[in-house]
Amino acid sequence: MKVAPILYGDRKVYTVSAFNRGVARFLGRLPTVWVEGEVTELRRNEAWATVFVTLKDPKTGACLKVTLARRTYDALELALEEGETVHAEGRAELYEARGELGLRATTIERLGLGAHLVALERLKRQLAEEGLFAPDRKRALPRLPRAVGVLTGADAAARGDLVATLGKRFPAAKVVVCETRVQGRGAPAAIIAGLRALSACDDVDVVILARGGGSFEDLLPFSNEAVVRAVAACTVPVVSAVGHEQDTPLVDLAADARVPSSSDDGRCSTISALVSSPCLRSRRSHVGMRSSARAGRRCAKPVPLCPATGSRSSSPQAPWAQLSRTCARDRACSA
Repeated sequence: MKVAPILYGDRKVYTVSAFNRGVARFLGRLPTVWVEGEVTELRRNEAWATVFVTLKDPKTGACLKVTLARRTYDALELALEEGETVHAEGRAELYEARGELGLRATTIERLGLGAHLVALERLKRQLAEEGLFAPDRKRALPRLPRAVGVLTGADAAARGDLVATLGKRFPAAKVVVCETRVQGRGAPAAIIAGLRALSACDDVDVVILARGGGSFEDLLPFSNEAVVRAVAACTVPVVSAVGHEQDTPLVDLAADARVPSSSDDGRCSTISALVSSPCLRSRRSHVGMRSSARAGRRCAKPVPLCPATGSRSSSPQAPWAQLSRTCARDRACSA
């Protein structure tokens, strides 16, 4: 549609719509640019095709709205947090209906790990001030737990080490294993769901979060604010067995106990202290949650699999219901 003025004598007057349309077309002819800013708001929804990010200049407070295709954002697996500094590449655009200037991004890059560490340090201070890491909040680990819950990734080496240690040293112990996503997009929500499911099982008296070593980005879900708060609010004691000795995700500080890497003698000793009841029946429950690929792309949600049959469950809640049923069945067997 042509942008044409309304003539009032020798005066050319544009309507708001025509003015915005003209400016939008002009901006569309500009080249792509890189913009640096601090993430102050990030909105992503499975039902939306676009991710909305607000970048702020920390020196002046100036803000810029940035949009990015959700598929593109998900493929980046950045796990961005508020306060991080990023570089966004894109083209200036104007939302004509509201006359809002923004940037239609094609990619976003984290500006080094320094900014991310600063954001994590800020979150760490905030949670510490709220008392989530206070020593008096730490609960004693049960000396004779009825069952130990293990939350870990599918086919994870950490899971194998833990279960093998428990099986070798305590063949009578019951272990409830919950597999879920532990890195990348969707990991924080999956970890929280698994933690709640394990703690809701009547027999589980302690939960171990197990994840082997990895890169800084791989371990980020265990420093996610929602995950840390879920660990602190868990109804049973939580042991953090995430990463190696040199790694310190924030769940380490919120958990009731922390042990080093999955193959360390220190971790085995801690597990030995956790499970020491000779009267528990030998039975292991296994709940699986795996991701499947469709047409070469990652599904938005993990696809739950029933552990007994390997068939797909009808809803994302099915694995947790299966876990509860298995716990109840184990209690009946023990009786």
